[in-house]
Amino acid sequence: MSPPLLEAAGIHRSFGQVQALRGADFAVDAGEVVALIGDNGAGKSSLIKIMAGADAPDAGEIRLAGEVVEFGSVDQARARGIETVYQDLALCAELPPAANFFLGRELLRPGLLGRVGWLDNRTMRARTRSACERLGVRLKSEVAAVSTLSGGQRQAVAVARAATWASRVIFMDEPTASLGVLQTVRVHDLIRSVRDAGVAVVLVSHNMQDVKAVSDRVEVLRLGRRVARFTTASASIEELVGAMTGALDPGAAPTDGAAP
Repeated sequence: MSPPLLEAAGIHRSFGQVQALRGADFAVDAGEVVALIGDNGAGKSSLIKIMAGADAPDAGEIRLAGEVVEFGSVDQARARGIETVYQDLALCAELPPAANFFLGRELLRPGLLGRVGWLDNRTMRARTRSACERLGVRLKSEVAAVSTLSGGQRQAVAVARAATWASRVIFMDEPTASLGVLQTVRVHDLIRSVRDAGVAVVLVSHNMQDVKAVSDRVEVLRLGRRVARFTTASASIEELVGAMTGALDPGAAPTDGAAP
């Protein structure tokens, strides 16, 4: 049996006297959407930052396709195909979509113009357009600042950008938190498109409707540890919330039930 695409094993992380993670575990396979849920303070953000290269664990291992890896920075994680869509989207509001897509990865014109620093805006716009079309995203404008786009379109730009550069895993932190119903449906479709392309998606969300709508599995953190794992289709919202809060007896949890 093949190892998970990305796995966290026995992760510990403390901030002074606060123990954010106390031996946390997590796993996701290629082409799978896994929801990581937990109450405030459960350790979700700390675990995601460690797996995405934004922080380092005090103890434990991160494994990528079975290989133990140590990410010293977000750039090192990105180099291994891991991208993150943050809740604030991390977009430059006054730049157009293509400039946001290639932020920090700008393409230069060929020849002398490139050597003196001229950007190849035409190629960047074409590649951005192609990436959006693959995911079914239609932008209102290719040249307008993203601040002029709707919330759903800004979210689509952030997701499409991550999908363009991610070859293995995308973390999504509360991707529909500020969206309306129609925009939320479109983001769900984006997540499914990314999954169908073979990229693993880790969805961090408090919205149980989102979790039920798009995830294949759910892993539950509580007090810095994984306490339960569920197959989404077989779990009720009441069971998920019960595992998050401790109201559900782990021994009674259906499907995968209590996590080791």
